[in-house]
Order: sequence, then structure tokens, then C-alpha cells
Amino acid sequence: MSTGLPPGWAIRVSRTHGTEYFLNQATKESSWEPPFGSDEGILTEYLKKFKANGNKPVVREDGKISVAHLLVKNNQSRKPRSWKSPDGITLSRDEAIQIIKKHHARILNGEVKLGELAKTESDCSSHAQGGELGFFGKGQMQPSFEEAAYALNVGEISDIVETDSGVHILQRTG
Repeated sequence: MSTGLPPGWAIRVSRTHGTEYFLNQATKESSWEPPFGSDEGILTEYLKKFKANGNKPVVREDGKISVAHLLVKNNQSRKPRSWKSPDGITLSRDEAIQIIKKHHARILNGEVKLGELAKTESDCSSHAQGGELGFFGKGQMQPSFEEAAYALNVGEISDIVETDSGVHILQRTG
């Protein structure tokens, strides 16, 4: 269920015109026309479904989506240990946010893919799968995580999301 957009581009809806436009998440460049490198056929089909869904990201018929994420825990996380720090995490919340902001910038700039970075930098056990969590439905994730995940189109990267587990970057994968 690809959008047909090149990496780093997202679909947004204009509040003024009520129609979709395209946003480069790294540069904040926007365009009414599909960006260079778009697969026009796939994009056209996706946009039909997007519009039929009330200008909201398309989900499978069973209501499930899949997401990959990168998690940075801190000493206030509900379980402040990970495979990287089995004896406990000492980072403050602010330090974790600074780290995740640097990761976010690298991902949006195309320097590294979220899945690659998650393998070495994520505090979640999903790191071994490049942060991939598989398919899940509503009510299965923490509310702020779920809200951010369901607001993404396939391939899109979230802003920084904070949960009781720590701070995350999400990428919708399906």
C-alpha cells in the first residue's frame, strides 16, 4: 500500500483549499504537483483511497497498520533498561530528546534509514528487526504512539513521539 512518493515526501491536506499537496519532510518544501521521482500510477491509486477515506491515511480492511520505530529510553521510562543498558538507563528525559532529535534529522535528511539506525540505536527489543513492530490495531499501543502511527501515510516519518516507554520516531511500513 505504497503512496508512490519518493522517500522523505508526505501527503498533506491544505486547510485553505481542502486538497492534498506534497511536503518534503526534511526541507519543508511543498508542492501542489507530485515531486520528481513519484510513481504517478501508484500515487493516483493511493490518492483515490486517501480521498475516499476522508483525506486520511489509508489502512487495511481489518483496521491494522504496521510501523517501525526507534526508541530512546530515559531514567523516567516505565522500564528504564534495555538490551543496550541491561543495568539501567541513566539518561535524563531531556538528554533522550536531544539524542532522538539528532536521529530524526539524520533520517529526514536521507543520511540513514530508520530501520538501519534502529538496529544499533533503539532501546526496544524490536531493534533486531530494524524496529519493525508488525501489524497492530487500535487499542494495542500506548495512546500517543497509536495516534501518531495512524496519522501517517505508508512510508512517512513521524515527528518525535513521547510515551511512557520513552521517545520514539515512527515510520509507517504498512
